[in-house]
Amino acid sequence: MGEIGAYAGPEAGVIAAVTDLLPALRQRAQETEDNRDVPAESVKAITETGFFRLLQPASYGGLEADPMAFFAAVRLLASACGSTGWVASVLGVHPWQLALFPARAQQDVWGADPGTRMSSSYAPTGRARLVEGGYRLDGRWSFSSGSAHATWVLLGAIVRDDDGAPADFCTFLLPAGDYAVDDVWDTVGLRGTGSNDIVVDGAFVPAHRALSFNDVTRCACPGQERNPGPLYRIPYGSVFTYAITTPVIGMGCGAYAAHVAYQRDRVRAAYAGEKAGDDPFGQVRAAEAASLLDGAWLALERNMAELMALARAGERLPVPLRLRVRRDQVTGTAQAVRAVDLLFENSGGRALKAGTPLQRFWRDAHAGRLHAINDPERALSMFGRGEFGRDVPPGAML
Repeated sequence: MGEIGAYAGPEAGVIAAVTDLLPALRQRAQETEDNRDVPAESVKAITETGFFRLLQPASYGGLEADPMAFFAAVRLLASACGSTGWVASVLGVHPWQLALFPARAQQDVWGADPGTRMSSSYAPTGRARLVEGGYRLDGRWSFSSGSAHATWVLLGAIVRDDDGAPADFCTFLLPAGDYAVDDVWDTVGLRGTGSNDIVVDGAFVPAHRALSFNDVTRCACPGQERNPGPLYRIPYGSVFTYAITTPVIGMGCGAYAAHVAYQRDRVRAAYAGEKAGDDPFGQVRAAEAASLLDGAWLALERNMAELMALARAGERLPVPLRLRVRRDQVTGTAQAVRAVDLLFENSGGRALKAGTPLQRFWRDAHAGRLHAINDPERALSMFGRGEFGRDVPPGAML
């Protein structure tokens, strides 16, 4: 698949170290799926590459790297093991969000250990209410990928006033002592992500550990005073959506590599011993899949380069560009899933065998598509509204 762009300095070192890990992660892919979680040794190895420091602010020892270096590394990890790439992406993007929180919250998490990791669950399924000095949280949040490898969690909730009316939508930051992880993850795809439930029973969250979504949408957050770099002036709706689409593209790249290796030597008994690599229809499907994957990745690179150029120049990030980012993000997911489907359909019945890479990538990619961020209609409708001069709905993830 299209070459991952060249990076210099520490970013290049991280990507090289991640590349060296890929054979071991491929070997552990079935173990990851069987255990329903990424092995601790894999998380340790990824940590040692510096991967989790890529989006962490320099003020806490992070690399504050170009975001596409982070996503390039995610794509590599997911090409070896979909679940590992997914968990790495989700855990690895949280330092970027913590950098937007008030400085006191950053100190709470990173003060004693800059390597502290956070999991998350943003759908507002729990309850939050204002109390003196902060908030009181209760409820259950699902799909917290990699929660076994984190000691803090980011939870989304609608804040209600004394009359029960919505007053704000915030992300809340809680330490492990304030929540429990309920092991409920048992799925057919992304089985190794350990995306278990977070249960909170009346935890107090001080005001400085809450981040209003209104500030996030405006790209004007309290943490930018401590972390003024351009990385922390680009939109949440661009960074977090990429963190979900990129692993799916990586799974497509892994499926492509596995398919090509398999087809080179495969003999099609049903077609008089024809070699699969000589089948012109199979060649066309491979070409279509490669084009879909390359197109998805190149669109993400182009859009992020434009966002970062504007952020570095201190210029306003125009709504049409933010809409295009979301358009290409959901389209990129769809293209990657379509590519995996083409490859799977072209692989014959032996691809169904448990333990083969292609069927695992096929299940994982379809599971990743189910994330709410990947719903194409909402993002494409927003883009169309913008093109036709209509207002974008308040609260849209841009």
